[in-house]
This record gives sequence, structure tokens and C-alpha cells, in this order.
Amino acid sequence: MVILESPSVSDTSPLFQPFKLRSMTIPNRIVMAPMTRNFSPNGVPTDEVRDYYRRRAEAHVGLIISEGTTVARGGASNDPRIPNFHKPDALAGWKSVISAVQDVGGVMGPQLWHQGMLRKPGTGPDPDAPSDGPSGLTHRGKAVQDAPSEEDVWDMVTAFADAAGEAKRLGFDCIELHGAHGYLIDEFFWSVMNVREDRFGGDLPDRATFAAEIIKQCRERVGDDMPIILRFSQWKSQDYDAKLAETPQELEAFLRVFVDAGVDCLHCSQRRFWEAEFEPVDGMDGLNLAGWAKKLTGLPTITVGSVGLSTEFTGAFRGESSKTRPLTDVIERLERGEFDMVGVGRALLQDPFWAQKIFDGNFEDLSDYDAAALKTLY
Repeated sequence: MVILESPSVSDTSPLFQPFKLRSMTIPNRIVMAPMTRNFSPNGVPTDEVRDYYRRRAEAHVGLIISEGTTVARGGASNDPRIPNFHKPDALAGWKSVISAVQDVGGVMGPQLWHQGMLRKPGTGPDPDAPSDGPSGLTHRGKAVQDAPSEEDVWDMVTAFADAAGEAKRLGFDCIELHGAHGYLIDEFFWSVMNVREDRFGGDLPDRATFAAEIIKQCRERVGDDMPIILRFSQWKSQDYDAKLAETPQELEAFLRVFVDAGVDCLHCSQRRFWEAEFEPVDGMDGLNLAGWAKKLTGLPTITVGSVGLSTEFTGAFRGESSKTRPLTDVIERLERGEFDMVGVGRALLQDPFWAQKIFDGNFEDLSDYDAAALKTLY
């Protein structure tokens, strides 16, 4: 185990201040980032899944965002072990999860997800269903199926709204919409995949209409008190170098669509949170994506991307481990108001007591990330 220089316990106090988002009070600024685990047979969260989330709620995680859980479209998932958020037995499982989390004082929201064209046809719990996308195109612009009708697109919107309504009914504290990483919502943002000529296509702000309509319909289902979080990214699973917005002005026009639709918080996904989003504008130590999103919109933001670790997450899928990394810079950025919350993924995946150790100042107990954690549910 290699332990790098770590901040003293007094330096971590900005991480442990409460934060209020609409009616939801989060006890501190640490967010468990959504991490797909594929541990829900037939899409149903088990008692083990329940305990997995409860352990982290007990150990100073401020807000838990669930792994991606799919909406009611046949092609939403490529694996029957991915949990869904629409079938009765799965919803009963999620009720058990949220009850257990709240029983120990935790705060949690489901991440509502649709894989879009990243889902390979013929896979998942409904292998005969087509994969959904904005225009029937792959990420390289190759036509592989017919473009969905406008009615089909509205059905996709409704699937997210229905899931949001279930989250409200089950007693979750918020919802997150997965609009990042090249999945369905993000595919509508991407010009190579969205060539629609109706209201869901056009320039970048127009291509954000699909997400905006989802936000509006979700708001109708969850009411005025329940927060709606949107996760977005510049990069895609298909293309790490992709950028939706090349300049702050383009990013502002894009994000303004979600502000006007009524979103409450932006979860800004980077592979490495410490990298400047627009280096030509404010230098290599400039604002990251969450910093720019907050500056341009005034909305609260969550930063995420290799927090507490030295390398970004994709190496874990190749069996690579990652060294611990000091929290000094993320805490300094948080303290000066660059963003409002800090998403933690692999560090919390491996160690349910990671946030507790930070709170207690037990930095010597933090360990390097072992990629074998991907294969366990602890």
C-alpha cells in the first residue's frame, strides 16, 4: 500500500458541511457516484444490494446516487442483472433499499438510465426489443435502424417521467437523470447521432430539448419539493476526446436549456476532476467542468472524476489498480465555492467506510484501489 500526503482532519471540514437542495437536506458534501454493478438478478435489487447502500449511508456518505437503474423501454438495458425501476418486484426491492438507507439517516436518489444505442441489439432482459436512439445512427453516424417517430420519442420521455413518479411514491429523496457518457439522453446531444429535423434536433441547445422535456415531465410527477439532478459529460464512452461545447459560451447556451426546464443540480462528469475544462480561457489550473457549470448557470454542481485516486476509472476495467491521491485540491476548490458537492466512485466502491475514515482523520487506513473491487458487492 502506498499512502500519499493527505490533508489533516481540520482541512476536511468543508466536506462535512450540510447542503440544502429544495426540500432535501444533505448532511455533508460527499456524494456516492452511481456505479453499475450488475448484481440484481432479473433486474431486482436483492438484500445484498440493500445492505451495500445501507453500509455507506451509515458511514458518513452525504448523498447516495444509485447505480443506473433502467426505465420502461424494452431496449434500455444490455444485461438482465442491471436493476430496473419499473417492474413491481424491482420496485419492491428498491423500496427495501430506500427504507434501509433512511433508517440509518441516509439520503438517496435513483439514477434513471437508458443505454440507448450503446446497448447491443439482442441483449438484455428483452432481447427482441430494438435499441433506442435519436436517429437510428451509431456513434460513427452509421444508420443501423429506422429513426424513431416523434411519438416514439415522447414514449421515451414518458418512461423517464413514470420512473420519477415511482421514485416519489417509494419515498426517495431526489432523482438523477443519466444524461452523460454516450447513453440515450446524451445521444440526443451529440450531432453525429442526432440528425433529427423536428423539435428534438438542430443545434446544440435544440438537441437538448429531449432532456428538457424529460425534466419538465419528471417535475410534474415529483412535485415542487423533490430535487432533480442531471448528470452530463463532455466525453463519451465511445469517444473520450468528444466535446459538446468547445467554449464557455457554447456550454452556457446548452446548460441554459436545463435551467429553464427546472433542473436543480448539475452532476458534471469528468474522467479527472482536476483538469481545466477550458484551458485556453483560464489556464491549466482553471475551472473544471463543475466550476464552469456553476459559474455559467448559478445552479449547484457536483464534481466527479477520480476523487481520492491517481488514475481515471477506465483502467479498472482493464484490471489496473490506482494509487491514493491527496484530497487537498478538491477541498480547496470546494471551499472557495467552485462547486458544491464531491462525487466519489471507486474509492467508495472498494471501501464503504471511506468517508468515515476521512471524517475521523484516519488517512493511514486509506488504501490503493484494487480493480478486483469491481467483482465484489461489499
